[in-house]
Amino acid sequence: MPVYNKLVRYLIPQVIEAGGKTCNVRILEQREHLEEIKAKMQEEALEFQEAASPKEAIEELADILELVHTAIQMYDVSYKQLEQIRNQKKRQRGGFSKGIYLIEVQGEEGS
Repeated sequence: MPVYNKLVRYLIPQVIEAGGKTCNVRILEQREHLEEIKAKMQEEALEFQEAASPKEAIEELADILELVHTAIQMYDVSYKQLEQIRNQKKRQRGGFSKGIYLIEVQGEEGS
């Protein structure tokens, strides 16, 4: 029997049972839940990095966005508030859409 020990979407146990199998699950405490969201975010980011097609990439981005929604809910922050923070950071430091790739900075220690 495969052991997964990972956070899954809440309908997955029903999907498994509908397929004629059984599974063991438990409900995580909030601290554990946040830790597992962070781990799942890394897993999904790696899958996004390894996506071979635009469709696969979009699927992974959807998973990442679902994790973001769950995390902000746990931190008692609305998506609107998150967007305000994102926009503030964008106004102050810009976004990532222009593809700026920093190679080095002159005058910093180590240079």
